[in-house]
Amino acid sequence: MHFFNRLIRLLSTIAKESVVYFLCAICMGFILPSLQSTACADELVENKVKAAFIYNFMAFTQWPEDTGQTLNLCIYGEDYFGHEIDKLENKSVNNHQIKVIRTDDSIEQLQDCQVIFFSKSVGEKLPALLATIQNKPILTLADSPGAAIQGVAINMALSNEKIVFEINLSEARSSGLNISARLLNLAVKVYQ
Repeated sequence: MHFFNRLIRLLSTIAKESVVYFLCAICMGFILPSLQSTACADELVENKVKAAFIYNFMAFTQWPEDTGQTLNLCIYGEDYFGHEIDKLENKSVNNHQIKVIRTDDSIEQLQDCQVIFFSKSVGEKLPALLATIQNKPILTLADSPGAAIQGVAINMALSNEKIVFEINLSEARSSGLNISARLLNLAVKVYQ
């Protein structure tokens, strides 16, 4: 009889644990997708804000007089903006029309750009890419740690759930670009 009581308690414990595991699995089935969709929503908002920042960077930058009517905004590397960056297509900024170009990682296409956004996927290739366009009137942008120090004119970062940016003023000036003092005042750091 003692054996059967132990067996019943053991089966009862296993059944309770199974129910608990089952309920945990169901809860995880609801929680994990919502966390993922929250992360996707946060990323979508971040990319939307970054696209707006890019437009404003262009608005507060002055190109040389001989710059044409169109400002080619090129995306180099993985394009995680999706349609957000496309909303800038054909917008007017400082008497220029914006044209969005995805470069397919073509170095040759960079020569035709007035603005280049280098995505994080560029990684260690960034200094070599910047060398190919050095001293040309191209506003270079990124959102990678240390990109401004490496020679990008404006680098964005996420800090305390806000987009902030730093400016490498010497790089912008050597490219023949004039960045507005208003934009410089908003930067978290300006490299001279």
